[in-house]
Amino acid sequence: MNLRFQELDWRPTPMGVISLRVRWDPMAKAEVHEIKLDDDFLMSSLFVQGEIDVARLALTELHRRPVPDGGYDVVVGGLGLGHTALTVLDDPDVRSLVVVEALPEVVAWHEAELIPAGKRLTADPRCHLAQGDFFALAAGEDLDQRNPGRRFHAVVVDIDHSPRHLLNPAHAPFYEPDGVRRLLGHLHPGGVFALWSNDPPDEEYTEVLRQCFTDVRAEVVSFPNPYQEHPATNTVYLATAPVPG
Repeated sequence: MNLRFQELDWRPTPMGVISLRVRWDPMAKAEVHEIKLDDDFLMSSLFVQGEIDVARLALTELHRRPVPDGGYDVVVGGLGLGHTALTVLDDPDVRSLVVVEALPEVVAWHEAELIPAGKRLTADPRCHLAQGDFFALAAGEDLDQRNPGRRFHAVVVDIDHSPRHLLNPAHAPFYEPDGVRRLLGHLHPGGVFALWSNDPPDEEYTEVLRQCFTDVRAEVVSFPNPYQEHPATNTVYLATAPVPG
């Protein structure tokens, strides 16, 4: 790309103006895609390792048990720049993927291939991009509105900054005991819940997960930061739905 900066699209939303831009970053020596809400950065392609790791770790947990007939059915909460969804689709044992994204603009950018991941996501017949409020769906009966009552082998979430730092206060019930119980109802026995967080491990939240799940842990992942001399870190929470008997 010859331009140092290009705004690919911007649109007003009830939360503010959301914009997609691409720029050349001389320090990283890379073309960087960024999504902003007003003046706040929501996502950057410079920092996607956490998005990848939350899916990678969830699938690693699933593979500790035999692959079910037909393969895994997975839900990802939060589309972003698409790296979590791409990592899920990299696993040949995944049969289907539903990605729930609250912002229709982000879905539209993928469908128009303004975001690089969109080309693969929209071409893969296993993948369905659904515009909707993941937290409202998780609190209800159906994460996949096309298939009432459907359960999944993994639910992978990368939306809020952490269980304490929320993009919207309305998300808070998801991280409380009743929200965790409702989430459990969307998983098959032995299914895996994985959550990305930008904060260090939160023991209070892991205790909430332990009320319903087994094998709960918070795993710290690290990755290079081109703007710092030391690596950056994220946390991935992992929990397994109990198996009867």
